[in-house]
Amino acid sequence: MKEFLGEISYNGKKFKTYSLKKLHNVYTGIDKQPFSIRVLIENILRKLDGKVVTDKHLKEISNWKRRYETPVEIPFHPARVIMQDFTGVPGVVDLAAMRDAAKELGIDPEKVNPLVPVDLIIDHSIQIDFYGTEDAFKKNLELEYKRNKERYQLLKWAQKAFDNMRVFPPGAGIIHQVNLEYIAQVVMKSEENGESIAFPDTVVGTDSHTTMINGLGVLGWGVGGIEAEAVMLGQPYYMKIPEVVGVKLSGELPEGVTTTDLVLTITQKLREYGVVEKFVEFFGEGVKKLSLPDRATIANMAPEYGATAGFFPVDEETVNFLKLTGREDTAELVEIYTKENLLYYYGNERINYTDVIEIDLTQIEPSLAGPSRPQDRVSLRNMKKSFIDMLNCNYGREIDIKEITAFEDEAGKDMEAGECRIHKGKKIVKIEIDGEEIIIGDGSVVIASITSCTNTSNPSVLIAAGLLAKKAVENGLSVKPYVKTSLAPGSRVVEEYLKKAGLLPYLEALRFHIVGFGCTTCIGNSGPLHPDIEKAIKENDLIVSAVLSGNRNFEARIHPDVKANYLASPPLVVAYAIAGRTDIDLTSEPVGFDPNGEPVYLKDIWPSQEEINRIMSSVLSPQIFKEKYKDILKGDDLWQKLEAPEGETFNWDPNSTYIRKPPYFEGFSVDILPPEDIKGARVLELLGDSVTTDHISPAGKIPPDYPAGKYLIEHGVKPEDFNSYGARRGNHEVMVRGTFANVRIKNKLVAPKEGGYTLKFPEKEEMFVYDAAVKYAEEGTPLIVLAGKEYGTGSSRDWAAKGTKLLGVKAVIVKSFERIHRSNLVGMGVLPLVFKEGEGWEELGLDGSEIYEITGIKDIQPGKELSVKAIKENGEIIQFKVISRLDTVVDIEYFKNGGILPMVLRKIVKEG
Repeated sequence: MKEFLGEISYNGKKFKTYSLKKLHNVYTGIDKQPFSIRVLIENILRKLDGKVVTDKHLKEISNWKRRYETPVEIPFHPARVIMQDFTGVPGVVDLAAMRDAAKELGIDPEKVNPLVPVDLIIDHSIQIDFYGTEDAFKKNLELEYKRNKERYQLLKWAQKAFDNMRVFPPGAGIIHQVNLEYIAQVVMKSEENGESIAFPDTVVGTDSHTTMINGLGVLGWGVGGIEAEAVMLGQPYYMKIPEVVGVKLSGELPEGVTTTDLVLTITQKLREYGVVEKFVEFFGEGVKKLSLPDRATIANMAPEYGATAGFFPVDEETVNFLKLTGREDTAELVEIYTKENLLYYYGNERINYTDVIEIDLTQIEPSLAGPSRPQDRVSLRNMKKSFIDMLNCNYGREIDIKEITAFEDEAGKDMEAGECRIHKGKKIVKIEIDGEEIIIGDGSVVIASITSCTNTSNPSVLIAAGLLAKKAVENGLSVKPYVKTSLAPGSRVVEEYLKKAGLLPYLEALRFHIVGFGCTTCIGNSGPLHPDIEKAIKENDLIVSAVLSGNRNFEARIHPDVKANYLASPPLVVAYAIAGRTDIDLTSEPVGFDPNGEPVYLKDIWPSQEEINRIMSSVLSPQIFKEKYKDILKGDDLWQKLEAPEGETFNWDPNSTYIRKPPYFEGFSVDILPPEDIKGARVLELLGDSVTTDHISPAGKIPPDYPAGKYLIEHGVKPEDFNSYGARRGNHEVMVRGTFANVRIKNKLVAPKEGGYTLKFPEKEEMFVYDAAVKYAEEGTPLIVLAGKEYGTGSSRDWAAKGTKLLGVKAVIVKSFERIHRSNLVGMGVLPLVFKEGEGWEELGLDGSEIYEITGIKDIQPGKELSVKAIKENGEIIQFKVISRLDTVVDIEYFKNGGILPMVLRKIVKEG
């Protein structure tokens, strides 16, 4: 091992390094490996102990191959863990429950403690109840504390009870932007045996968009909350050595085109190519033309294009960004270390990639993505046609595109308030709001939100939005009265530079007031629409739109009543708010009219890149970042006055509807019971393709007539105080009732009905999924789920797996899994299985009414073929094979232990 040690000097101090240059003498070719793989090589080299990390692991990763027909597993030790509060609260609840279990077993509860640094940023709970006013943020924040007092008390307890854990209070910003601007070091330092060591910063996070940090040259991605807890407790993260697809960027973005347009194009192209479970690494002259925030935007959307990570290696721009954000000392160390250790990208390297995709930046055009998937890019010039085609095809409208213009002042003038009519094939409704009669209809933009770390981390597009707002106001334009507007930056720095640039007042003039520093609309915390607007949409089945600068637009995610959701750059969000419609061609039709009735076009108010750059260079400085982050952990008065319990174990409140002790360790045995074949199973859910974790475990509104809502009402909670599913993730009773309860999930057992329903067999009685699961449990009937391809896409939502487990589901059989959800199922001891190529439940003639047997589980091995027998009501038997997606030996261990947490607890008990 000593032969691979190197040394660097920084600030007059010597640091030991694990030298890839020296390792290159043994494993020649490391200098041709992708940079992301080199980070993994250093990690394995540094953690080499002959037990968990062996010479075989080092050899496998150092001799990285472009393709892996047979998966090869390595133990990766991330330097740190990052969490947000929606996933962080259940994580802390699990650790607290594990401490209780350890104590009951006679083990010191403080042995359950994070062994790597953990940062938890509270950003997922703020909802937009107030907007369009100067005090909107203050009011939303006060309501956030009121709704989440119990959750925040738990997190404040955790900050004191656990070593190595920092909690960033509400209002600090969005997890990934705070990580980018403040937390990430790129190169980390530690003391071991009296020696100083420098090594690459790496991270796993309990949020799928943790990938954003790859834009800074920090290798990181989202994992299940369960896996993150294991990493916190000192376990390695076991992963398959990934293939790495190189994306060569050439040229430069044209005038008037934003990074958002680029990332939506990349998402479309990489989804078409297929990069699931692969790393993507960006290189080429085009990379050098992208700012660090541009790169972060592209890295952020890796989950949307399907990659585990979208990596930009460290170069001059990385170092300059660290200096700009007030991390000058870190910048110097990063430059010295990466240049010395083969981790600095000069631009002339010849790298061996699995495959190379070329993207010419000069060909990118203004774009949106929607209406329900991030990869469904629509060019701005085709937006009108795309929307009308969607109305005609999906909703039975009969619209002739030639007849539709966005500004038909006479349309509906003679209508009465509350009246609905068909106008040129479109539904329009007249409603009265605050004494003003307005007309909304198909295509009306009811939500326009500048939101999400994806774009609010990029000063270029935010300043563009501010300049567009300025020009719009100067031209006498305003936002339509039915549009719910919001500005939710990912950090406090954004407010400061928009003020300094003199642009915030113009955004506010268009009602884009700051509503909070958190995720808001991007994760579905858009808050309610005006009640009369919601009523008009529901009663008349209007297909209205949301336009947001977020990263996801899955059905029912943004708002349950808004069926068409489009991702767009911040300046386009402002433009669509002014136009008020998505059935408009903003490249040829006016965005609005000035006070003299003259048309104003998008090109008239779109800022030039020169204008944007001039303002950026005048308002951005290290001082802004230092000032805004210096007291970030202190929080405001509301945080400082919040009382929280203290002690090594948490004091559970039996009356709490937010925080409940979970049942994972009930009846815990130190001995492992062998796995058994599944017999007499019934289908709980029969699903199609692209079922998201949001379908499985929604984060948004809790309907009062659904099982979770009924539970809360029974426990004295009024519907107006329900908060969201996401905010209730510390209460398993709510969350298990919310599993498969998205109002838009399509269980084929009850088709065409949508929502959280199923058929209970053999009675064939329609009921809520939770109610059926309870009855099946009483009968001792195991459950399975059948679905199509891309099962579990979207957020790294551990409750999608936890809820599945607690409902009594033993196995999930699908055509293909998204990476994180498969891992989460394994982490909960649920068996993930895939149909053989060319097969699926439809192809096999299954309809979900059958009784199922799955055999071969007793001696389960990675990738083992199992036998399934489905017995139909008439006695017909359908037999088929499925492949186990327990991919590694460690997956097998997790499964046999009933999940990661029981395995870790058994390990602590044995060591204790």
